[in-house]
Amino acid sequence: MKQILISFLLVVLIAGCSIFYKDYNLISTSYKATDKLLKGVKDIHNLEPRSDGVYTKQPILVTSFVNIDNVQQSSTFGRVVGEQMGSRLAQRGYKVIEMKMRTSNVFVQERTGELLLSRELREISFQHDAYAVVVGTYGVGKESVYVTSKLVRAKDSVILSSYDYYLPIGPDTKRMLQKKR
Repeated sequence: MKQILISFLLVVLIAGCSIFYKDYNLISTSYKATDKLLKGVKDIHNLEPRSDGVYTKQPILVTSFVNIDNVQQSSTFGRVVGEQMGSRLAQRGYKVIEMKMRTSNVFVQERTGELLLSRELREISFQHDAYAVVVGTYGVGKESVYVTSKLVRAKDSVILSSYDYYLPIGPDTKRMLQKKR
């Protein structure tokens, strides 16, 4: 009887722990990724004085992050990450162009977000006077979502900085990943 009670309590304890499993703080993770992108550019700039850095007065575009398996598809997750990274850039004093207000050569699909097609990157940079673009992809694993973010120089598509990270898939993240459009 005592073993049955202990087994029952153990099962309840394990089940209870899964209820308390929470998502990572997506905001702080997106902010950290943005800070890492900026630090990567500064590190490159410090090592190679002639290389192009990104300065606060140079306009930056930020796109929705896309599903690595279908780059014309995003989700609530991809849109939120892009929005948060743009927010962090603005907080750091960078000139961020709001893509929702300027959509001439950016592929914008209702409820999908702003997706830059690489072949149009140079043209978009001229029209929006953008120096750089933040782009990113995500891939969904069994228990994690893997994110790659890049800061790309618009005039020649050179990657100035990149940062890769992953997040465990909690209930909120799972919902955001399922809302694809």
